[in-house]
Amino acid sequence: MKKATILFMIFLVIFCFAGCSSEDTSSVSPETENTAESQMEQMNLSSFDKNTRIADVINDSSFGDYGRLIFPADTGYYSGDTLEELRLTWYNNISPDKTVEIVNYLKSHADAGETVFYDIYTEEEKAADPDKEDTGLFFFKGNPGEKFAVCNAGGGFAYVGAMQDSFPHALELSKKGYNAFALIYRPGSQTACEDLARAISFIFEHAEELEVDTDCYSLWGGSAGARMAAWLGSYGPAAFGGDDLPQPGAVIMQYTGHSDYTENDPPTYACVGENDGIASWRTMQQRLEVLDSLGIDTEFHKYPGLEHGFGIGIGTAAEGWFDDAVAFWEKQM
Repeated sequence: MKKATILFMIFLVIFCFAGCSSEDTSSVSPETENTAESQMEQMNLSSFDKNTRIADVINDSSFGDYGRLIFPADTGYYSGDTLEELRLTWYNNISPDKTVEIVNYLKSHADAGETVFYDIYTEEEKAADPDKEDTGLFFFKGNPGEKFAVCNAGGGFAYVGAMQDSFPHALELSKKGYNAFALIYRPGSQTACEDLARAISFIFEHAEELEVDTDCYSLWGGSAGARMAAWLGSYGPAAFGGDDLPQPGAVIMQYTGHSDYTENDPPTYACVGENDGIASWRTMQQRLEVLDSLGIDTEFHKYPGLEHGFGIGIGTAAEGWFDDAVAFWEKQM
């Protein structure tokens, strides 16, 4: 009897232990799930690097539907599988470090719940004209209430080379406290200018929400983007279907053979490489000399040995031009 009692107690202890183990396992499960979720979130917040595949940036969940617009929508105008290997048609001196910095900036701000991309057309407008699906403004936010700039990449009006010709400029402007936008527009000179006019109108309309000062805004552009900035500077947004708004306080132009002008053009800064086989530095200089003769404030720089599309010029003879251009804009304020 005593032996049976002992065996029963042993059985009871084993049963309780098994039950307690089962209960402990179930009670730990939510923590395990939370840990897994935290790990997944951490993975989602992890940084890109030079070895990151371009396709992985485009498809990153942080960017939603607009990830495809970070790089040219027409994939025939860029090459390379990774961020380090990125090459853009007609561009030189692309910095992989800057490319990585840009995509990490966009991802970190998007993951923080900030809006880094704005549609400039309504769903109805995009449905009526599907090409407008490939447009929008990437926002590199500066100090609340500070002035804004719109940066326009080149690409021969065939594509938008933003990663070299507008994202870097917008990022650096935001570091200086200015609110900067990089426009993704439709190919074609007319449609590109229409999109820029719409973008400027959008910013003015939503100035309070965006926390920007609309006085003495600036337009920046390289190559085809410089033509856009110059045309909007000369004729204003209303001439291209936008609202009746003031012209910019300054136009900042890089490497373009644009020669059109008016007697009321805004102050204009221009720079170009002496070895640019697409945009002659002489053409740019002559245009600014005409503007200067009209009493319009201008500044011109050319750099030895540089070819077309040097962007912000990191590690080149043009390094420092960006600060000069910002100072030129600030002089107009």
